[in-house]
Amino acid sequence: MAEADVDAQVSPQVRFGQELRRSRRAKRWSQTEAAGRLGYSGAHISYVENGKRSPTRSLAVKADEVFGTGQRFYELWRRFSRAALLEGFAEFADAEARCRRLRTVGLVIVPGLLQTPGYARALAQAAVRRGAITQVEADERTDYLALRQEIFSQKSPPALHAVVEEGVLLRPVGGPQVMAEQLRHLEGLAERPNITVQVAPFSMGENLAFTLPVVLLNLPDHTVVGYAESTARGHLERSRATVAGWESDYDQLLVEALPKAASQEMIRRARKELQS
Repeated sequence: MAEADVDAQVSPQVRFGQELRRSRRAKRWSQTEAAGRLGYSGAHISYVENGKRSPTRSLAVKADEVFGTGQRFYELWRRFSRAALLEGFAEFADAEARCRRLRTVGLVIVPGLLQTPGYARALAQAAVRRGAITQVEADERTDYLALRQEIFSQKSPPALHAVVEEGVLLRPVGGPQVMAEQLRHLEGLAERPNITVQVAPFSMGENLAFTLPVVLLNLPDHTVVGYAESTARGHLERSRATVAGWESDYDQLLVEALPKAASQEMIRRARKELQS
């Protein structure tokens, strides 16, 4: 297939390879020469150029450095990464990156923005073992999560409020060591002035209003949008009536969840039990 025949919008992976080949040829470098400068084997670069191997974030960053292309390869990698995400998630991620306030409910696992790399990898590898995703897709998911978490490194990071159900603290994702690290991470995050973590205890019973994880985002234009997922796709909810209902349920959840100090103590106790 000729390069001109490939639809870049349909195949971001091929688009990345095309741009890599074009930039290399503009420098009059062979694949071997380019590979040496990029820190990869010639075979690896050949596979990427031909769309047979997925680009990685590290390759994209290095390519921008070597070819002096600003963030061109980095942006191409972002497009590729988003193409592999759950349908509807990319739209949410764009809104998340711009939000000034984020409220989230974690019912089965720790919300993504609060996950450690080890915890995120354990979840991704479990999906690989089930045959739900490939190893390449698993790597892309964890790389993309790290990119999303850079929101906390902004000069003015958003305010984040998370309510996690008690079972999230007790489910040993990745084994005791990974889970203890995750709980310690939650403790540390909750000490930041812009982050609040509360625990919804089992004793809430049927008063736990949410049956699916939900995220509420306050955007710079003062609008509020919501996000929820099924097993098949994600959905960014803009209906004011629907979002207002979610906000009402969230406010009630805050009233019935454990206070901040008691939540911290429950997280700390769960971690110590893992380490005992």
